[in-house]
Amino acid sequence: MRDYELMVLFVPRLDEEGLEAQIERTKNLIEGIGGEVEKVDKWGKRRFAYEINENTEGFYVVIDFKAESGTTSEVERILKITDEVIRYLLVRKDQE
Repeated sequence: MRDYELMVLFVPRLDEEGLEAQIERTKNLIEGIGGEVEKVDKWGKRRFAYEINENTEGFYVVIDFKAESGTTSEVERILKITDEVIRYLLVRKDQE
């Protein structure tokens, strides 16, 4: 299994319950592909340097997880079509 880091920007209109539901949904998505969520780090609502899809701020969440190589494409596919996600970045952590 490889280590991955996923940063997701959620829309600012979510309340606390809505944000937690979206984080739980993302965690379930990762576990559904056989991944293991190691850590969820909520950075809170931050202002963007520039406007993205008519949003000037959003909720930042970083999720560290382990998964088999090649299985992360399903996570990316679902995040692309989720309305509450403004942007995301999925990177593989280097082994040092």
